[in-house]
Amino acid sequence: MRRFALTCALCTAAPAASAADWVRLDTDGIVVALTDTKYAYESGATQHFYASGRTLYDAGQDSWGTWEARDDRYCSQWPPASGWACYDVEQSDDHVRFIGDSGDITTGRRQ
Repeated sequence: MRRFALTCALCTAAPAASAADWVRLDTDGIVVALTDTKYAYESGATQHFYASGRTLYDAGQDSWGTWEARDDRYCSQWPPASGWACYDVEQSDDHVRFIGDSGDITTGRRQ
């Protein structure tokens, strides 16, 4: 998820829940939390995760990618790149946060 990864540091949403409120999701939990759901980020961008495996990231311009949940992680791919980027996912009420391998966190609020 190239475009997503590039914007991760800029799109955390407030208010953040306390650390005790976040639950790490497994593969099934990620599918339930994201499928046919739209999340808004503090930057004003939104992202819709379609059941078909497509995802639409809109930060003023549409960017289409592909997503899936595997090995207890959210993974995405954004053309023209052919590689996949994967993230741990945690949920607290109507918020999810994506945690990259380097520790970067992006939080979204369900729309």
